[in-house]
Order: sequence, then structure tokens, then C-alpha cells
Amino acid sequence: MGNCHTVGPNEALVVSGGCCGSDHKQYVFGGWAWAWWCISDTQRLSLEVMTILCRCENIETSEGVPLFVTGVAQVKIMTEKELLAVACEQFLGKNVQDIKNVVLQTLEGHLRSILGTLTVEQIYQDRDQFAKLVREVAAPDVGRMGIEILSFTIKDVYDKVDYLSSLGKTQTAVVQRDADIGVAEAERDAGIREAECKKEMLDVKFMADTKIADSKRAFEMQKSAFSEEVNIKTAEAQLAYELQGAREQQKIRQEEIEIEVVQRKKQIAVEAQEILRTDKELIATVRRPAEAEAHRIQQIAEGEKVKQVLLAQAEAEKIRKIGEAEAAVIEAMGKAEAERMKLKAEAYQKYGDAAKMALVLEALPQIAAKIAAPLTKVDEIVVLSGDNSKVTSEVNRLLAELPASVHALTGVDLSKIPLIKNVTTAQV
Repeated sequence: MGNCHTVGPNEALVVSGGCCGSDHKQYVFGGWAWAWWCISDTQRLSLEVMTILCRCENIETSEGVPLFVTGVAQVKIMTEKELLAVACEQFLGKNVQDIKNVVLQTLEGHLRSILGTLTVEQIYQDRDQFAKLVREVAAPDVGRMGIEILSFTIKDVYDKVDYLSSLGKTQTAVVQRDADIGVAEAERDAGIREAECKKEMLDVKFMADTKIADSKRAFEMQKSAFSEEVNIKTAEAQLAYELQGAREQQKIRQEEIEIEVVQRKKQIAVEAQEILRTDKELIATVRRPAEAEAHRIQQIAEGEKVKQVLLAQAEAEKIRKIGEAEAAVIEAMGKAEAERMKLKAEAYQKYGDAAKMALVLEALPQIAAKIAAPLTKVDEIVVLSGDNSKVTSEVNRLLAELPASVHALTGVDLSKIPLIKNVTTAQV
């Protein structure tokens, strides 16, 4: 078993070892590689750019002038397989600072050796050539380490014996002298040239004034001729314009008349369409709804008529059925009552006088209750009489008349009952 290792484009992965003591090495950058457990080893090496500051102090040039030179180099490990293998062989396991120190020692050595072969003027005035020379000399050595010099520039050059400042002063004095001479010569030449230019200017001015006058005279003459010709052409153009304007007005009027005719025709057609539309709209919004409403009302009336007829027929049938039912009931009740009366009459015929008398006596309390019913609504009765015998005589009279009243109502003669007979006889 093993692991899958990945690296970015700024880093190189070295996988070494393998089965059966294999010495095969795999170099990967910006990809992945497989490493077996226990029998494979993985190491990483940075491919990023490294900035190296080279300082050479108090180094004598070919003229014996001590200089202090500072250079900046940008280097990186190359990614070609053979060169990457060389770099891994020499720098694998070291950190970036260790690699910088190795490259720094190499660059400073070549810088020192090149400084000893050049003059101060060559170093100071042509720094690019000096830096190029350092790159060309140092590139093969660092290349054998698998490292590439991307750039090398001279950052600063100075000395402590004022050689460069003296050189600058001499050059400054020469330049100032040449400048003063150049100014004087320029002023002299300028004065001479100014006089010549003034003379030439005056000559040119006089000639120009003469030509201007000739040109002005010719211009005025030509202007008059042109003005005359322009006036003629203007008059002709004005007449032609007015004539053409009249023609155009006539055409415009004719076109306007034709447009009006077309507009009238279109308007007539639109009005006809509007009439048709209005007619259809009236039919759709007034006539059709009115017809529909009339039809609806007619249908409702007919339905109401049929409804009323059916209701009347149903009511008549109901009344007829009720009448028939009531007639049947009355007929049945009449028959039952007749039968009851018949049976009652037969029963009465079978009864003796004693039975009839018993029935009358049983009915008397009910008759008395009915007779006395109005008196239940009277709170009290006051008899206005001072003679007690008169009241007694009235009571006796009523009791004497009671059998006759019962006989008239029921046909039963109560006077035949011994008790009542004795009472009535006693009263008489």
C-alpha cells in the first residue's frame, strides 16, 4: 500500500526507492506521484524565484580604485529533467537560505573577478554591459548546479576616495565650458542671423506689399466682374425660383386636392364601416338582448301560467279529495251516530222505568251544572227582600216547576218518583 502525493507548479516532488532495491527516481512538478509505504521516500524542492543581494566591498578595479558594488540577482531551479536531477542531487534536503548562500558565493566570486578587469568609467557608465558580463560568466557555473540566472542588475556603485565625484566634477567642468562656448557662438550666430532675417524680412515685406496691391487691384476688378455676373445669375435664379415655386405650389395644390379626395373617400368608407359597426353594435347590445329578454319574459309568463294552472288543478283536486274525505267521514259518523241512536233507542226500550229514572238522576247534576254555569262568574247574590217567607216561597216554586222542566227536556216524568212527589205535593 502507499499514498498519492501532489505538488503545485512552484514545487518539485522527488520519489526515490521502490521494490527490489530499485534506484529509480521520479521527478514531478505541478502533478502527482505514487509512493509505496516503507520502501519509497518523498522529498520536496522549491521552484520559486529566489532574490539574492550581492555586495562586493573595497574591490580594486584595473586602475586600482577601490569600489563598493551592490547587485541584485533573480535565480531559480530549472525544471528540465536532467538539470532538475542535478539540482536535486546538490540541494535536496536543504532549505532556501542554504541554496541562496551557495549561489551568492558563486555570484560574488565572479563579480569580484570581473571588477578587477574593468576601469571605473566602464563600470559606472555602462552598468548594463557590466551586469551582462557577470551573467554570462556566472551562468555556466550556476547552470551546472541546475540553477538559472533570470536577471542580474547593478543596484549601486560608489567609492570612499571621491574618485567618482572627481570624475564627475571634471566632466561637469568640461560640459560647462563647452556650454559657455556654445552659448557665445549661438548668440553671435543669432545676431548675424537676426540681421539677415530682418533684411530678408523687409525685402519680403516690400515684395509682399507690392503683390498685395496688385492682388487687391485684380481682386477688386475681378470682384466687380463677379458681382455683375452674380447679379445677373441671381436675377435669373430668382425668376427661375419664383417660376419653379409657382409650379411647385400648383403641384402641391393638386396633390392636396388628390389627398383631400382620398381622405374623403377614406372618410366615407370609414363612416360606412362605422354605420355597419354601429348597426351591429345596436343589434348586439339592444336588439338581441331585448329579444332575449322578451323571449325570457314570455317563457317565464308561460311557465307561470302553466304553474298557476297546475296549482289551481292541484288545489281543486285537493279540495275535491278533502271534500270527498270529509263527506266520507260525515257519512261514516252519521251512520255511526244513527246506529248509536238506534242501539240507544233499543236499549231505552228495554229499560224499565227504574232504569230510566236512574239515568235521569245521573244526568241531573250535569244539567244543574250547565244551568248554574253562568252563576260561576258572579261573586255574590244579594236578595233584596225583608220578608223571609217570600224567599222560601220562591224556592219552593222553583222546586215544584223542576219535574215539568225535566219532563219537557227528557220525556221523563220525575213526579212519579215518591221522594220528589212528596216534596212537590208538600209545597203545593
